[in-house]
Amino acid sequence: MPRVRQIASLLFALCLIGTPLAARAIDEGVDYLALSAPRPTETKGKIEVLEFFWYACPHCYRLEPELNAWTKKLPKDVVLRRIPAILNADWEPLTRAYYALESLGLTDKLHAKVFEAIHVDGINLNKPEVFFDWAAKQGADKAKLAQEYNSFSVNTKVMRSRQVAQEYKLSGVPAFVVNGKYVTSAYMTGSNPALFEALNQLIKKEQDGRKRASK
Repeated sequence: MPRVRQIASLLFALCLIGTPLAARAIDEGVDYLALSAPRPTETKGKIEVLEFFWYACPHCYRLEPELNAWTKKLPKDVVLRRIPAILNADWEPLTRAYYALESLGLTDKLHAKVFEAIHVDGINLNKPEVFFDWAAKQGADKAKLAQEYNSFSVNTKVMRSRQVAQEYKLSGVPAFVVNGKYVTSAYMTGSNPALFEALNQLIKKEQDGRKRASK
């Protein structure tokens, strides 16, 4: 009988190992920060998630595949907006690069390739001419890209990017803001999976709040 009990206990333990545990409830001040003065969002009628990134950030590069997979599963009332952050002057050229590509409608095509060029191929896209030449090889119009890079529109977006990073008091990237109210990051949660769980719970928090408000 003791031998039978041992086998039964072992099988029960193995079953527990194979059973997914319930997600841990996130803690304010640990997994995320709640802003004392929420910021207005730009996407009306939807819950807005901001991703702050920098192309030269290795953590942002490694997060990108997981972020893309997560984004595909977002509810219809949630939208992700990418913001190339500027936390110091050295970050500005790649922020300009993003917005120049966006102006020409090339972010869907080249966003991931910019990451790869920097982190896989070792190309210094911080230098404008290097960026223009690289983008031209990817099919972009070099002259139009150079024009957009220094355009009034891109200058305005660069200034806004710097301002928003300051408003949210960001100290690093990648970082996320949910609906102008909550700031979180993998540094706070401890891992990328925990980061996405935190984002899911914060989104649910906003969804529940909207449901209560509509009653």
